[in-house]
Amino acid sequence: MKKMMMSVVVLLMTATSFAQSKVGTIDPDFILAKMPELASVQTALKEYNLDLEKQLKTKLDTYDATLKAANEKFATMSDADKVAKQEELAGMENDIAKFRQNGTQLVQLKQNELVQPLYKKIGEALNEIAKAQGYTQVLTVGNNTNLAYVDPAYDLTTAVMEKLGIKPE
Repeated sequence: MKKMMMSVVVLLMTATSFAQSKVGTIDPDFILAKMPELASVQTALKEYNLDLEKQLKTKLDTYDATLKAANEKFATMSDADKVAKQEELAGMENDIAKFRQNGTQLVQLKQNELVQPLYKKIGEALNEIAKAQGYTQVLTVGNNTNLAYVDPAYDLTTAVMEKLGIKPE
């Protein structure tokens, strides 16, 4: 009898602990796409990209000018000067290649830097709503989520958008 009572008590305690857990979902990327601040982020990112393109053009123009000057004087250069100029040009070529390789990474880093405050804003609004509505856990959903089923009644995306002053569509 004691074992049966103990089992019932454990079962009730387990059920109570599960009942206290409230899980919701949010799609932060959907909210981000609807935020009006995203336009200024995209503008800043375009400007940064244009600045990188200008820097690359400057490097290419300098390389072309150095190459042209070297070709004009190549016949009259000493062997030591030829080797030095070839090394200079090879160094410039390597610099241009590295700049091109790093360009994509630099743009990605800048994008992360510009978007991070928006995600922080979403997170702060989510924290307020989750606490106010008694959620103990909130899962992120979106394009990269592998959840089999999510009840739309527990989706906080719309509530967060309203908190941020964004009209859900």
